[in-house]
Amino acid sequence: MHFPHDPVGLPGLAALAVGFIAFIVALVLARRRGVKAPKSADNTRSNASIVWIIVQGIGIGIAGFGPVDASLGSATSKAVIEGLAVLALMLSAVWLFDASSRAMGKNWALVARTRADGNLVQSGPFAQIRNPIYVALGCFMLAMAIAYGHTLNLLIAAPLYALGTGMRVRHEERVLRATFPDYDAYAARVKRFVPGIL
Repeated sequence: MHFPHDPVGLPGLAALAVGFIAFIVALVLARRRGVKAPKSADNTRSNASIVWIIVQGIGIGIAGFGPVDASLGSATSKAVIEGLAVLALMLSAVWLFDASSRAMGKNWALVARTRADGNLVQSGPFAQIRNPIYVALGCFMLAMAIAYGHTLNLLIAAPLYALGTGMRVRHEERVLRATFPDYDAYAARVKRFVPGIL
């Protein structure tokens, strides 16, 4: 069972495919930087957020779930506008993820962890928002829904993604607050998702 879907054109699908490849490359590079980081004697990893990672993933998956009807002519204004929207969202997602993982360096990991030699990252995108990687994943989810013509899927996908993200953020903030004495001052100065607003 799935929501009705809209016909889409090749520009949006092409933008999504290119963006997806770039996102995978950025993810592999981030993972490589994290693996190459020397092990810290006091490296502690918290697996409590794994269930919320799964909830986020289900939300993203639902955004793209269902048949894709690529019958919209590629030269139509609707196809071109969708293609540009998908391209903008994917470029934002890849840039935010890559810039964030580079700023985090050895601190980057899929699951929340702290290192004795780690520091509270406040540079790069983290100077403007505290959770740029989750914003990047949200952009990816929106791009996929638009590219596949599944915008109605967002009625379920977006709340699920928001729930998973909110719970991960709560858990990660507890870890950061317990590890870094300056976290509260940083959190008071920098918003979670939208600079100066949210």
